[in-house]
Amino acid sequence: MTESFVHSALASDPDLNELVDLFVQEMPDKISVLETHAQNCDWQQLTRTAHQLKGAAGSYGFSAITPYAARLEAALKEGRQEEEILSSLNELLDLCRRVRGGVPSTEDSLSQSMKSQIK
Repeated sequence: MTESFVHSALASDPDLNELVDLFVQEMPDKISVLETHAQNCDWQQLTRTAHQLKGAAGSYGFSAITPYAARLEAALKEGRQEEEILSSLNELLDLCRRVRGGVPSTEDSLSQSMKSQIK
């Protein structure tokens, strides 16, 4: 089963739609920065980037991203094993790759509804 897209809770707000779309457009760059910091084992910059993403995602209505970014940030700050750090990073990256602009389609909503009934 494919994972569903992640949409902003603010996507239907006409005053904020452009800002949300800008956040979505910048997501590939954010993903690239996270990957580069990890590849370079630059844990300090990775911590800073995870912290920034945690706040920004919540501000733009992508509250689903916040706990994943927080988990990565905590793992880094607590000096956890690299395996745990990379696992947290991969979970965050997977979610970030599913970020989409606009309002969820009916199909996305049905998929989410079905998933919640299965759990």
